[in-house]
Amino acid sequence: MIHVRGLKKNYGPVQAVKGIDFTVLGNAFFALLGPNGAGKSTTIEIIATLLAPASGTVEVDGHTLGVEDDAIRDTLGVVFQYSTLDPVLSVYENLKIRAAFYGLTGDDYAARLKALDDRIQFSHYADQPVRTLSGGQRRKADIARALLHSPRILILDEPTTGLDPKSRKEIWSLILALKKQTDMTIFLTTHYMEEVLDADHVIIMNEGEIVAEDSAENLRLTYANDTLKVIPRDGLSAKLESESIAYRTVNRTLHIPLDNPFQGLDYLNRFREDIETFEIIKASMDDVFLNITGRKLEGNHDH
Repeated sequence: MIHVRGLKKNYGPVQAVKGIDFTVLGNAFFALLGPNGAGKSTTIEIIATLLAPASGTVEVDGHTLGVEDDAIRDTLGVVFQYSTLDPVLSVYENLKIRAAFYGLTGDDYAARLKALDDRIQFSHYADQPVRTLSGGQRRKADIARALLHSPRILILDEPTTGLDPKSRKEIWSLILALKKQTDMTIFLTTHYMEEVLDADHVIIMNEGEIVAEDSAENLRLTYANDTLKVIPRDGLSAKLESESIAYRTVNRTLHIPLDNPFQGLDYLNRFREDIETFEIIKASMDDVFLNITGRKLEGNHDH
């Protein structure tokens, strides 16, 4: 559905995107993961025809960027990081104006509005001015706006950023429901690790470059280790060292990296008498990012 080749974008001397290549398959749940400043939003804005690339090519559903931009816009529904709804108008007024751009009026518009409300459930606050809505309500309205014209691809640019935990959970449940109930391709950018776990394909960006890509589980298996955490009795450290078993000490706890969870069971059986208590921690996508880039998933504002 989306083919990106050799994509570059500069802001003056700053290289925001440094010649990236990737493909998004139809009906897929695709995730672009990286810290603020990685170039995720720049990439989205280029695909959405809002920015011209410095070089490279982009095809969206068979349409070429820079040649068939109107067709690309018809194919895409985009939820940007920051709401594009008019804060003075109500949700209904925003949606009606937007629908008119697509020639969606009368009974067709009413039917589409009902279908969206059945899925997103926004009608109980849709008469309110957007400025009076909570963050989660506003984000649902943004998603409704993006889906008005029944796009084939839904792009979600950090859709839960700035939301409280309850709203984040609600929006994430809605996104997963859309994935299950429709044949849309969903393209997500995020810096929240847990949000990529359900994706079919994950690309990790850092400083304008793609540094890894695979399924979330394969990335986790390739770039991070499960960890056996134990509170030891005296003598365990010496035994581990005598068998050249790597570990690090955090306060009183020993952290032992594992090739697989069963290795943890082997260590527990062998050193049971030397362990007060333990837990096996599954490697996280945070660990993956840290091991690939040498930095935590944080940073300055995205380009």
